[in-house]
Amino acid sequence: MRSHFSRLFPVACAALASGCVGLNLQLVDRSVQRPSNIAVYFTVDTTRGDPVADLTPADFHIYEDGQPVSIFESRQTILQPEVVAAHYTLLLVDMSGSVTGSPDMEKVVSGASSFAGQVGRYQKIGVYAFDGSSHLTPIVPFGGGNPEGMARALMGFQPKDPSTNLNGAVVDAIKVLEHQMTQSTVPLRFGTLVVFTDGTDHAARVPRDALEKAVNEAGVEIYAIAAGAEVNEHEIRAIGRNGTFASKNPADIQRGFAEIGARIEGMSKRYYLLSYCSPARAGAHNVEIEAVKGGHSGRLGYDFKADGFGPNCDPNQKPAFNVLHPRTRPLPKPKGK
Repeated sequence: MRSHFSRLFPVACAALASGCVGLNLQLVDRSVQRPSNIAVYFTVDTTRGDPVADLTPADFHIYEDGQPVSIFESRQTILQPEVVAAHYTLLLVDMSGSVTGSPDMEKVVSGASSFAGQVGRYQKIGVYAFDGSSHLTPIVPFGGGNPEGMARALMGFQPKDPSTNLNGAVVDAIKVLEHQMTQSTVPLRFGTLVVFTDGTDHAARVPRDALEKAVNEAGVEIYAIAAGAEVNEHEIRAIGRNGTFASKNPADIQRGFAEIGARIEGMSKRYYLLSYCSPARAGAHNVEIEAVKGGHSGRLGYDFKADGFGPNCDPNQKPAFNVLHPRTRPLPKPKGK
């Protein structure tokens, strides 16, 4: 049974309590079901936009109708997000002739391999390559392979067309990533596209306005890493709408992968799936969830109906989130970014 949430709203920290500053909680989705289960999937960031990781159930306080809910009565717990959410990252690597024939090729492969190993601990990562051709080349399937195998595949890559179809590759990669998200069996799906290139689009298979339209309409986050003498920072920023690393120095290739990898790893750790048993048994109620860390705190709040609630709640019960198309679920953006 799905209970209707009549109102959903963020709660301003300063309006709740003195000293309540520093954390921003952003709701992604919520579930209410019998016997009295409430589960909330949300993110925690600092007000500067930095992700907050490694919070425990004891770091959260739950209030219903302004009154604290006992942790013993609620049996609150943090569930593994994988039971309701799938996070995918597609790493798109430029393998045009200017990369494969460059003395910096090993830097590209090393940086991409390290990135895949880092992000792959938290998300299902797939790796695709592009050159001047009109299609992408799969290197590693989502959630499969390993960094060593990926490195061998990239080192052995031979471009069919030495040109650079950057615009077309980004457009196609968005389609591949969104299709992968639709194949997930869990209700919440999130995608991140990371693009590496050493320069700019030369193939002109896809015009610039078509690229920008695809990027702006994509239901995924997009980051760009660019290092090379031909890098056009304006073009790279148009692709990496959520973050970029751009340098005209090829020596910065590995640093670019490391910085964007660290950013995505941090974003992966900012998600929490908090579940608890409500003491309410009927009627409409307001819930506030407060996170407290290092003397700083923040809250989110919403309303729910408890009609038909009763005992025998197990907080480890799988939440009943709605299944939504991934385009309706872009990753929440932390404030300050």
